[in-house]
Formats: sequence, C-alpha cells, structure tokens
Amino acid sequence: MSNDELRTAADAVLARLVGDPAARLREDQWRAIRALVAQRRRALVVQRTGWGKSAVYFVATALLRENGGGPTVIVSPLLALMRNQVDAAARAGIHARTINSANPEEWATVQQEIGAGTVDVLLVSPERLNNPDFRDNVLPELAAATGLLVVDEAHCISDWGHDFRPDYRRLRTMLADLPPGVPVLATTATANARVTADVAEQLGTGAAAATDGTDDTGSALVLRGPLDRSSLSLGVLALPDAAHRLAWLAEHLDALPGSGIVYTLTVAAAEEVTAYLRQRGHTVASYTGKTENAERQQAEEDLLANRVKALVATSALGMGFDKPDLGFVVHLGSPASPIAYYQQVGRAGRGVEHAEVLLLPGREDEAIWQYFASLAFPPEEHVRRTLEVLAGADRPLSLPALEPLVELRRNRLETMLKVLDVDGAVKRVKGGWLSTGEPWAYDTERYAWVNRQRSAEQEAMREYVRTTGCRMEFLRRQLDDEEAAPCGRCDNCAGARFDTEVSGAALDRARGELERPGVEVEPRRMWPTGLTAVGISLKGRIPASEQAATGRALGRLSDIGWGNRLRPMLAAHAPDGPVPDDVARAVVDVLADWARGPGGWASGAPDAMARPVGVVTMASLNRPRLIQSLGARISEVGRLPLLGSIEYAPGHEPARTPRSNSAQRLKVLDGALHLPTDLSLAVKAADGPVLLVDDQTDTGWTLAVAARLLRRAGAAEVLPLVLALPG
Repeated sequence: MSNDELRTAADAVLARLVGDPAARLREDQWRAIRALVAQRRRALVVQRTGWGKSAVYFVATALLRENGGGPTVIVSPLLALMRNQVDAAARAGIHARTINSANPEEWATVQQEIGAGTVDVLLVSPERLNNPDFRDNVLPELAAATGLLVVDEAHCISDWGHDFRPDYRRLRTMLADLPPGVPVLATTATANARVTADVAEQLGTGAAAATDGTDDTGSALVLRGPLDRSSLSLGVLALPDAAHRLAWLAEHLDALPGSGIVYTLTVAAAEEVTAYLRQRGHTVASYTGKTENAERQQAEEDLLANRVKALVATSALGMGFDKPDLGFVVHLGSPASPIAYYQQVGRAGRGVEHAEVLLLPGREDEAIWQYFASLAFPPEEHVRRTLEVLAGADRPLSLPALEPLVELRRNRLETMLKVLDVDGAVKRVKGGWLSTGEPWAYDTERYAWVNRQRSAEQEAMREYVRTTGCRMEFLRRQLDDEEAAPCGRCDNCAGARFDTEVSGAALDRARGELERPGVEVEPRRMWPTGLTAVGISLKGRIPASEQAATGRALGRLSDIGWGNRLRPMLAAHAPDGPVPDDVARAVVDVLADWARGPGGWASGAPDAMARPVGVVTMASLNRPRLIQSLGARISEVGRLPLLGSIEYAPGHEPARTPRSNSAQRLKVLDGALHLPTDLSLAVKAADGPVLLVDDQTDTGWTLAVAARLLRRAGAAEVLPLVLALPG
C-alpha cells in the first residue's frame, strides 16, 4: 500500500472513530501512524492532553488488523481510561476488552476470546504484568501474538517523574519478548525533557531515538509538540483560610461553565467538601481511591452525562478520564508538582473553546506534601532487612507473612518489592516473594536526586502561585516546552475573571461546617496476621469482651477545618502544654454530640450504652501536660472521676515506637503498657464504661492494647476519645 493509500485509509478510520466524515489526521498523528504501520518502528509521542494520542493507536490498530496483524495490547494505568477507551474503540468498529482488578470474573472469557482472535485491543493494567499467573501463562503467548504494543501515560515508567509506578517497568520484559518488527507506541502529555529521555531509554528507544523529527527507519521516532491549551484560562485565588475557600466554592460553583472537577489533596478533604456542597444544594459526587469501583463508575457516568455539576476528586481521577466538554477544574489545595498540576488541569477544555482553571492554595498543602514525601523509597537498612528475611526463608513469603518481620507498612513494602523485582533482586511467584540471590546495590545517588527533584517541584508550585508572569507559559516551561510563550488568557495576562469576595452568610456557614467537631474512631477488631513470627501468641478476632468501642476524635490532621488547628499543635517538635481552651471546648462538644447521638448514653434509646463512670488518660513522654490537662477538663465538665493513667513499663520508651506496620507496632507494645494497681482497683470499683483519653491515634493499636487491659480490669466498655486521626 502506498503512502497516499495508507493515509486515505487512516483518515477513514479516524472519521469512524470521531463520528465526523470530514475528520482528518493531524500531521504528527499521521507520521506516528505511518511509523507504526508502514515502518514497524517504535515511537514516543509527547503531546498535550486532547491532542489525539488515542486516535494514533486506534487508527494504527485498525490498519494493522486489516493486514492480518495480531491484537494491540495497551498498558493503561487507570480504570477510568480503560472504560473510555473501550467505548471509543467500539465507535471505530474495534473490539476492545480489558483485564484489570475490577473484572476478575471476566478474565477467563477474555483470554478465550484472545485465543480465538476476536479481540482487537486488550487493555491491561500495569499490575497485571507481574501477576505470577498472568506473567507466566498469559503474557508469553500474548507477547508472541501482539501486533502493536501501546504504553499509555508512559511517564509512569520514570522514577524521575511525578507519578512513578514500578509495575510499569515490567514492560522491559515484555519488550524483550516481542518478536522482531512489532511496533511499539508510548504516549504521555506530562513529561519534561529528563523524563522523556528516561522513558525512551527504558523502552529501548533511547540511543536510537530520532528526536529531530526525521523519518530514519533505523531509529525510534520521538514526536514532541507544544503543550499550550488555547481553551484553558488559568487563575489563582489567594483566600485567607479554608472557610473562605469553601464558602467561595459554594457561592461560585454554579457560575463556572458546564460541569467539571474539584480536586482535593486528601480523601478526607474530598469527602468533607462533597458533604458541604451537597448541603448547599449542589449536585456533586465524591471520587477517591477509597470509592468502591461501582460507585466510581456511576460517578464517571454521571459527570459524562452532566447529571452532576462536579466530581470532588483526589488524584485517583488524574489520568485518562476523557470528557471533551469538561468546563472547569478547581483545585482546593496545590499539588506538589507543576507537572502533576498540568496533567490534572488538562482534563478540562478538550472539546470546548473556553474552560476555567482555578487554584485555591491552602496553608495545609505543605504538610500534606511532606506526608506523601515520607512514603518514598525506604532507607537502605529497611531494604537490606527485607532481602535478608527473604534470603533466609525456605518458601515464598506473602505480604502478610513478610510484613511482621520488617518495619514497613503494607503498601510501602509492596512498592519496594516491586522495585526490587524490576532490579532482579526478588521475584514474585505464586504464594509470595522469593529472593533471587542476585547482587543488588542501593542507588543512594539516584534516590537522593529524586528527593531533590521533588523539593524543586514543590518550590516551583510555590512560584506558580506567586508569579506575576503568564501562568500557562510557566507550566509549559516546567515541561521543557521550547515554544512556551505568554498565553494572553490567564489572570496575569488578561486580568482576573473572579474576585475573592464571599458573603458574610456563606462564610459563617462554611466556618460552622469546618468547625463542627467530631470524627468516629473505628476500633481494631482483628489481630494482624503473622504475630507468631515476632513472638506474640495472638491471632484472629479480638474477643468482643476485650475490644474498645467505636470512639471519637476531634478531627483529622488532613482535614481542611480542624486539621489546620491540630497539625501545628501535634507536630513532632511542638512544645507541650495545657490543652488550649478552644480545643477543650470543641472536645466537650464532641462528647455532647456523642452522648445525644444514636446509641449514645443520653439518647434515650432502649439499647443505649451506659453513661461513662470515669476518665482514664494515656501516659506520654512527648505531651504529658496536654493529655493530663485534657483528661482533667473532661473530668471537670462531665463530673466524672479521673481514675488515673495507663503507664509505660520501665524500659519502654514510647517515643521510640516505630510508625511501621501493625505487627511491628504490636511487637513494641507487647508488655509495654500496664495499669498501676490503684488504677486497676479504681476501674473495677467504678463498674461501668470509661473514657480513654489520648492526644492522637495513628495505627489504632495503642488504643486497642490499652482497651484490652482496661476491659480485663473490669471496665464494661472503653470509649476512646482523642484529639486527632492521621487522615
């Protein structure tokens, strides 16, 4: 087929894909398709969101399949993108299927369809690539049959980037197993020059990449275009506090064009903002990493159909969600990276002439950045300890079995193992993880560089807020866009389109919502698995007679309301002192709401719990005055006796207790807490429920162990009351 004939056929597929008989490929879309279909090359496409990267691989798929090629395999990071892609493929007559964590019941059928040759496109989540069964039994046959490999959101491959995902690096194995001449396409909208080079290298396109736009068929093709989005009008609104931001959003949401997304930095904030906006009459839905899959899918459909004004979302809705007429993106809080910010705002204005993009930064942003930064690759001693444990095991160790033996929480341990797997030091097999025995070096220099990069990105976000220059130009320069120039549309170029005024009534309502204290504290009901490995003979369900009841906290540290008050007070180096009056009053309000609420001791319900008969405080070396004064205030206001304090046994230092996984936490707590004799006698004599007071709870295990001691001493119930939950 000649180039002209191929171009005509490609345009015809595009017309079916977009439903427009007059549609024609962009020049760079055509160049990428020609490289893949006619020249069977590898290509890396770095283009702005909305440019049409998916059109490249769908058109290429149709043309390759017409010529007898095997199915296209698309490695895609998010379910939202997968659902969009399946629908888009169908419009072009392309049969697409998915294999991901949300549809395990369909995997066997999908694999049969692949074997029968009826699947044109298979979308696979990166996590599947190292699932032992998929990797060993499905992937080899799939790689042998693949007609085109597509790596979507390819910046995830690079740990220099803002959204590194170690599962993506398993693509090296698949690339190595591809038969000669199978084309490969990598796409992303959010890669600066360093990430682009790293992705190209990891895809095996680095040394031979033609970045000058040439069509040398002996090299890979890199197509990088300008990143301006002419529909986006960027702006920043600097508001005094969280109440002003919430009030502004409630008053101005309806004035924003069409429907859109309100991004928050944490799950707690997303749920908090969603609840408040609903109270104010707005039709919104929450979308976070904790949202059930069915609810996520319904929320996506509601936004696509404009049945909601906005999704209030975390970065779980970051990549791949495709709604061309999305009219606005508002951020309540700054992301830690301008590249991540560009990616998220790029959801808006893809098929409309004008979309509003607003950033409302908050003073809690940097504390949240620091928290997520703390989840980076672990220190070398933790990595070495994990490798030692695996090397000494006589069988594969699952995550639950390995977790008690190392000082890492489950999600951080799993991420670390995936990196070690890619590096060849460990291997995932059925039943868990094995040591390969291969030598491994901790890349101190690389991890330090990545940390410095993160710090530089955070400073760039501060500068984005402060800049008096063009905001779009600023973002484009952060992505190394050589064509960056003033946009003429942002608030600094064209003047602000929104003022910061909010009515007194709206502000009062927002303050009332944010200052409303009280969050439930769910008790621990099951002992963690693997405690026998650390010498503790506890397992299974905690007996009901030894459990704490559902407790209360004043707020979450990640809240945009009480979190802003509690974070500095409970910071690691904050001075100890008596509980502030406003905090004490709020805790009393929490107690009053608790008492009057469902099942509360003042609710009048037939099955209501009995009224507390006393107050017990937790010992602390860090904040003894704070906790003791809080217990005393509750005792005074509630007219309850202060029964005493749970103490640490001699030789146990609570400040050294690791913030690691549950088994390691319990290992340190085992034997560390005890009830003084006078407290045991007082609890037994009181003969009723007691309030257990502490400053904050992280894992919940200190409260669980303390509650067990109190219940065994005769407390009818233990009602935990703390100032803060972590998030």
